[in-house]
Amino acid sequence: MQWCIPVFLDEEIVHQYYNGYCNNILWPLFHYLGLPQEDRLATTRSFQSQFAAYKKANQMFADVVNMHYEEGDVVWCHDYHLMYLPECLKNHNNNMKVGWFLHTPFPSSEIHRTLPSRSELLRSVLAADLVGFHTYDYARHFVSACTRILGIEGTPEGVEDQGRLTRVAAFPIGIDSLRFQNALLVPQVQEHIKELKERFSGRKVMLGVDRLDMIKGIPQKILAFEKFLEENPNWRDKVVLLQIAVPTRTDVPEYQKLTSQVHEIVGRINGRFGSLTAVPIHHLDRSLDFHALCALYAVTDVALVTSLRDGMNLVSYEFVACQEAKKGVLILSEFAGAAQSLGAGAILVNPWNITEVAASIAQALNMSAEEREKRHQHNFHHVTKHTAQEWAEMFVSELNDTVVEAQLRTSKEPPELPQNDAVERYLRSGNRLLILGFNSTLTEPVDTSGNRSDQIREKNPNLHPELKEHLTALCNDKKTTIVVLSGSKSEVLDKNFAEYDMWLAAENGMFLRHTKGDWMTTMPEHLNMEWVDSLKHVFEYFTERTPRSEFEIRTTSLVWNYKYADVEFGRLQARDMLQHLWTGPISNASVDVVQGSRSVEVRPVGVTKGAAIDRILGEIVHNKSMTTPIDYVLCVGHFLGKDEDVYTFFEPELPSDANMAKCKPIDAPKLPTEKKAPSKLPATKSGPKSSQTKTPKPSPAPDKRTVNNHSSGSSRRASPEKVKEKEKMAWSVLDLKGDNYFSCAVGRKRTSARYLLGSSDDVVSFLSRLAKGT
Repeated sequence: MQWCIPVFLDEEIVHQYYNGYCNNILWPLFHYLGLPQEDRLATTRSFQSQFAAYKKANQMFADVVNMHYEEGDVVWCHDYHLMYLPECLKNHNNNMKVGWFLHTPFPSSEIHRTLPSRSELLRSVLAADLVGFHTYDYARHFVSACTRILGIEGTPEGVEDQGRLTRVAAFPIGIDSLRFQNALLVPQVQEHIKELKERFSGRKVMLGVDRLDMIKGIPQKILAFEKFLEENPNWRDKVVLLQIAVPTRTDVPEYQKLTSQVHEIVGRINGRFGSLTAVPIHHLDRSLDFHALCALYAVTDVALVTSLRDGMNLVSYEFVACQEAKKGVLILSEFAGAAQSLGAGAILVNPWNITEVAASIAQALNMSAEEREKRHQHNFHHVTKHTAQEWAEMFVSELNDTVVEAQLRTSKEPPELPQNDAVERYLRSGNRLLILGFNSTLTEPVDTSGNRSDQIREKNPNLHPELKEHLTALCNDKKTTIVVLSGSKSEVLDKNFAEYDMWLAAENGMFLRHTKGDWMTTMPEHLNMEWVDSLKHVFEYFTERTPRSEFEIRTTSLVWNYKYADVEFGRLQARDMLQHLWTGPISNASVDVVQGSRSVEVRPVGVTKGAAIDRILGEIVHNKSMTTPIDYVLCVGHFLGKDEDVYTFFEPELPSDANMAKCKPIDAPKLPTEKKAPSKLPATKSGPKSSQTKTPKPSPAPDKRTVNNHSSGSSRRASPEKVKEKEKMAWSVLDLKGDNYFSCAVGRKRTSARYLLGSSDDVVSFLSRLAKGT
């Protein structure tokens, strides 16, 4: 049953509480506009009377709640209007489940400390069990304010005060996307769409939908559009900006001044670039009904959201929900909360940088259909999956969990690669083996200007363009065998290396093929993967809770990547994930947890690049019918600590105990229950001896999940007898002296490799020297 109970406030309380403290004090402060000056304070009496009215109104809400509260009910308080309510509720019943959510930004502690009642409001909010914000930035500001202003401890989970923990977390809100999608099917909307298309035929439609408010950046948006028209005269009669500015607080002088300013700018631009029959800007000082707005969203080519400060801005979500057919481009202010969720698919801008916004308009209008499709699909998936209903369910679920859950607590650098020596020994050798990583080793550099990563581009790695000629030369050298060894899926390697004469080893060497052959599997027989299903929900949970993170299900592992998430929040979530994993689904599983700098991976014990090398090497030697000993090995990569056994695998002169020490993973702090992968220990100077790699024993139960084939179904597996025969053949042609072995880590200073290279650009430079020498 759903019902509403009113809280009756008298006129004086409304004036002092709502118009005064809420809209005159808190709202400007939380949007970084600062506190009002004394002359404005005088219009609603004094600050003290406003705050007194604020507390009284919150107590009146609490009294109504207390009258109707029943044991087990959940009380959810919303927004800056009710910051004092959690304390009022807890004072009446300390066992009441209370959550509080803020729908605006929460300012940095330096801004919040200017509020005279800052401490009292913070402590009132901390009475809640769970405090939620749209983004992690706002949550971090809140914790920082509590720490700096109240002097209490901030923890990864929230704020702790005298043993009591208030959980603080980010819960990005969504919309009812299905409502917008269904509206587009209404005949009335279809007719309106048809009219709009005819009205603006031959012109690209840009759209802005905002409240006429200081924080919405409407003047900045219009000035950027003017600059775009100045710099792109060919677009002047081909594009139109429709700006819907919904009037708000029309009795306030500042808002009246903003209205006049916007009208003046629009009139000037239309007079400058318009004609008798067409103008570049259509400005409406009114709201549109729901169906008209949906039709307008549907015909828009570029949506322009230039908020100077915005809690979330759901206009961007509504636009995306209506764009399944058009696949328009979203230009989004980085100061809107939605930038945290839609930032990968949108073009992020600083609205104060008029030049940047103008350039982004040009980029959006000239964007290829393929890129528009990719960006739209990313945002459409997020908007349709993270709905308002899901947001509400998640918050209430977290609130229930928070009430009962317990608190969770918790080198020496190798030298630079001696390139002259490496090149000289390469040229003198008779049979060379080059083992190269892919990601951050052979990939193209990514432009991170302004420290804003482009997730859509970066998540699809491409071969460094300057490497193609050099790789071709090296592959054509009959004395050289190249293996690209990566954790990526086979499809990624096929896309980048299919044209070269080399070997590709995907998923940490579990799948192998020559570029002229088919994929084969090198994994041990009956590799136990029964743990996958129990882990998927953990990875999905943290992906949902960490904006811009993602997880991937590979044939032999699960990988959660938070490279594009906020750095601090991603690390906190990773720590929480590890606690979940080790105390739950994998506590008794034969798996390893592998931590990268911004990733968490779970794979079976013993699945490492080094453990797969002997099988890879055996296949290569057998295929090429090698008779000349391999006397030079170069191993270069940006491998995880767990996979650095590939470096020590070829060490010809290391004693066993030193080799064992260097095989240990170094990325993550050691956990008490972590299982160690067996190490490959080469024994003699003439080449490493084959050793047995322990793998989990296959379960006799018929329903246990095992992996015997590549996920594509097209790979093949050699019999165990043939595998052993090939491995013996590999060792018979491996004659590696210490000075002819070069292991090199790219961009990682804590490594078991012999040498370092700074970046993929340095790899390109070095390989070009080898190619020229060849």
